[in-house]
Amino acid sequence: MEKIVLPEQDAALIAECKIQAYRSSGSGGQHVNVTDSAVRLTHIPTGITVTSQKERSQYLNKKECLVKLRKIVDKLNYRKPKRIPTRAPQSAKRKNREKKAQHSQKKRERMRPKSDAE
Repeated sequence: MEKIVLPEQDAALIAECKIQAYRSSGSGGQHVNVTDSAVRLTHIPTGITVTSQKERSQYLNKKECLVKLRKIVDKLNYRKPKRIPTRAPQSAKRKNREKKAQHSQKKRERMRPKSDAE
Protein backbone atom coordinates (compact mmCIF):
# COMPACT_ATOMS: atom_id res chain seq x y z
CA MET A 1 0.00 0.00 0.00
CA GLU A 2 1.34 3.40 -0.91
CA LYS A 3 1.78 6.28 1.48
CA ILE A 4 -1.12 8.76 1.82
CA VAL A 5 0.00 12.40 1.58
CA LEU A 6 -2.21 15.17 2.96
CA PRO A 7 -1.67 18.86 2.30
CA GLU A 8 -0.07 20.83 5.14
CA GLN A 9 -2.55 23.71 4.91
CA ASP A 10 -6.05 23.22 6.37
CA ALA A 11 -7.64 25.13 3.48
CA ALA A 12 -6.08 22.81 0.90
CA LEU A 13 -7.16 19.75 2.91
CA ILE A 14 -10.74 21.05 3.18
CA ALA A 15 -10.75 21.51 -0.61
CA GLU A 16 -10.12 17.74 -0.95
CA CYS A 17 -13.00 16.91 1.40
CA LYS A 18 -16.77 16.75 1.33
CA ILE A 19 -18.24 18.48 4.39
CA GLN A 20 -21.69 17.82 5.81
CA ALA A 21 -23.18 19.73 8.72
CA TYR A 22 -26.02 18.20 10.70
CA ARG A 23 -27.76 18.53 14.04
CA SER A 24 -25.82 16.83 16.75
CA SER A 25 -27.39 14.64 19.39
CA GLY A 26 -26.74 14.48 23.10
CA SER A 27 -26.14 17.21 25.64
CA GLY A 28 -25.98 20.90 24.77
CA GLY A 29 -29.49 22.03 25.56
CA GLN A 30 -31.65 24.05 23.21
CA HIS A 31 -28.65 25.37 21.29
CA VAL A 32 -27.88 21.87 19.95
CA ASN A 33 -31.49 21.33 18.93
CA VAL A 34 -31.62 24.37 16.62
CA THR A 35 -28.16 24.58 15.01
CA ASP A 36 -26.37 22.31 12.55
CA SER A 37 -23.12 22.24 14.53
CA ALA A 38 -22.01 18.62 14.07
CA VAL A 39 -19.66 17.97 11.14
CA ARG A 40 -19.04 14.89 9.00
CA LEU A 41 -15.92 15.22 6.89
CA THR A 42 -15.15 12.75 4.06
CA HIS A 43 -11.71 12.81 2.44
CA ILE A 44 -12.58 12.09 -1.19
CA PRO A 45 -9.22 10.63 -2.42
CA THR A 46 -9.04 8.04 0.39
CA GLY A 47 -12.69 7.67 1.39
CA ILE A 48 -11.89 8.20 5.09
CA THR A 49 -14.83 9.67 7.03
CA VAL A 50 -14.57 11.41 10.41
CA THR A 51 -17.22 13.13 12.52
CA SER A 52 -17.25 15.52 15.42
CA GLN A 53 -20.06 16.90 17.53
CA LYS A 54 -18.04 17.69 20.64
CA GLU A 55 -18.20 21.47 20.38
CA ARG A 56 -21.17 23.82 20.07
CA SER A 57 -19.61 25.55 17.08
CA GLN A 58 -19.44 24.14 13.56
CA TYR A 59 -16.06 25.82 13.02
CA LEU A 60 -14.50 24.10 16.06
CA ASN A 61 -16.01 20.75 15.07
CA LYS A 62 -14.52 21.17 11.59
CA LYS A 63 -11.09 21.82 13.15
CA GLU A 64 -11.54 18.71 15.31
CA CYS A 65 -12.38 16.64 12.22
CA LEU A 66 -9.22 17.80 10.46
CA VAL A 67 -7.13 16.79 13.49
CA LYS A 68 -8.83 13.36 13.58
CA LEU A 69 -8.27 12.87 9.84
CA ARG A 70 -4.57 13.69 10.14
CA LYS A 71 -4.20 11.22 13.06
CA ILE A 72 -5.90 8.43 11.11
CA VAL A 73 -3.69 9.04 8.06
CA ASP A 74 -0.56 9.08 10.27
CA LYS A 75 -1.62 5.71 11.71
CA LEU A 76 -2.20 4.29 8.23
CA ASN A 77 1.19 5.56 7.01
CA TYR A 78 3.12 4.08 9.96
CA ARG A 79 5.36 1.15 9.11
CA LYS A 80 7.28 -0.79 11.74
CA PRO A 81 11.00 -0.42 11.23
CA LYS A 82 12.70 -3.53 9.86
CA ARG A 83 14.42 -5.48 12.60
CA ILE A 84 18.10 -6.08 12.07
CA PRO A 85 18.97 -9.37 13.78
CA THR A 86 22.04 -9.26 16.01
CA ARG A 87 24.27 -12.08 17.23
CA ALA A 88 24.60 -12.90 20.91
CA PRO A 89 28.02 -11.83 22.26
CA GLN A 90 30.53 -14.50 23.33
CA SER A 91 30.23 -13.44 26.98
CA ALA A 92 26.47 -14.12 26.95
CA LYS A 93 27.01 -17.54 25.36
CA ARG A 94 29.65 -18.39 27.97
CA LYS A 95 27.32 -17.35 30.83
CA ASN A 96 24.55 -19.55 29.40
CA ARG A 97 26.89 -22.55 29.19
CA GLU A 98 28.03 -22.02 32.80
CA LYS A 99 24.45 -21.69 34.02
CA LYS A 100 23.44 -24.89 32.21
CA ALA A 101 26.43 -26.74 33.66
CA GLN A 102 25.51 -25.59 37.18
CA HIS A 103 21.90 -26.68 36.71
CA SER A 104 23.00 -30.05 35.35
CA GLN A 105 25.36 -30.59 38.30
CA LYS A 106 22.54 -29.76 40.74
CA LYS A 107 20.29 -32.35 39.07
CA ARG A 108 23.03 -35.00 39.08
CA GLU A 109 23.61 -34.52 42.83
CA ARG A 110 19.91 -35.19 43.51
CA MET A 111 20.06 -38.64 41.90
CA ARG A 112 20.33 -41.78 44.03
CA PRO A 113 23.87 -43.13 44.01
CA LYS A 114 24.42 -46.20 41.88
CA SER A 115 25.32 -49.33 43.75
CA ASP A 116 27.93 -51.85 42.54
CA ALA A 117 25.44 -54.78 42.83
CA GLU A 118 23.24 -53.47 40.03
